[in-house]
Amino acid sequence: MAETPVIINEENFRRIKSLLARLSVACRARVVFLVDRDGQSIAFHGDIGDMDTTSFSSLAAGNVAATSSMAKLIGEDEFPAVVHEGARESIFISVIGRSLLVVVFDESSTLSLVKLRTKKASFEVAKILEDIALSSANQSLDETSFFAEITDDDIDSLFT
Repeated sequence: MAETPVIINEENFRRIKSLLARLSVACRARVVFLVDRDGQSIAFHGDIGDMDTTSFSSLAAGNVAATSSMAKLIGEDEFPAVVHEGARESIFISVIGRSLLVVVFDESSTLSLVKLRTKKASFEVAKILEDIALSSANQSLDETSFFAEITDDDIDSLFT
C-alpha cells in the first residue's frame, strides 16, 4: 500500500518556521534546517549565504543513512544524533523519526548548548510532524471518500 502523501498546510509551515527561528536564536546558530530522510529540505531559517540548500539537505540525509548503517553493524538501532566539528563551523544533526533537525553553528556557540536546545526543540518538531501526518491522513481519507462516490457510469457520461 502506498504511503499517504504528506501535505504541510500554511499554519503548520508557519509553526515549523517559527520553531526554527527560535532554535536558531537559542543556539546562536548560523542556520537551522528541517530535512526529511529522503533529503528534501522542509524549511530552514538563518544565514545560508551562497550555500546550495538542496545539496546540503541531500548530503545531510545521506550522512544520517550512512551513519545508521554503521550503527547497525555494531549492534545499535541507530544514532539519534550526528556531530561534525570543523575549525570554524560545526554541524549537529538530530534524528526525529523520518526527519532531521540540522543545526549549523560556529565558535560563538558550543556543542553542549546546541545539543540541549535541539533536544528540547525536537519534541516540538515531533509534535508538529505528528499533527501534519494526522492532517494529511484525514485529508487523504476525505479525498478517497469524495472519489468513491464517482462511478464508471459517471465517467462514461462525460464522454458521450
